[in-house]
Amino acid sequence: MRVIFVEDDALNRRVVRDMLRVIDIDMAEAEDGETGLKMIADAAFDLVLMDLRMPGIDGLTAICRLRAMAAPACNTPVIVVTADMAADLKVRCHDAGANDVLQKPVALNALIDAIGRVAAASSGDDLMLD
Repeated sequence: MRVIFVEDDALNRRVVRDMLRVIDIDMAEAEDGETGLKMIADAAFDLVLMDLRMPGIDGLTAICRLRAMAAPACNTPVIVVTADMAADLKVRCHDAGANDVLQKPVALNALIDAIGRVAAASSGDDLMLD
């Protein structure tokens, strides 16, 4: 599985990278939305982990732009990873095209569960938020 984490905070990227290594998944990293979108356009990924609050374009805008890309990039599942606690967070993420949402700090079990949910949904081509 090829995963990219689009996150401006290096410590957050390192923590998630270390978690993914535990389950034998290598992770590419992008420190902003523009870089992440370019990397996704240039190489196939199986999953995008996306922070919401980043300099430049925010995560929701990046997800919308991803969904507007040509296939297969536009079909790449997205799990939002955020510290945002807004009541309408899942609705906003779903409306942008995200498949799931994880709250920071991310726990290994929650990350594994979210990856499993998204993988199961993508095999049925019915990607939805929980």
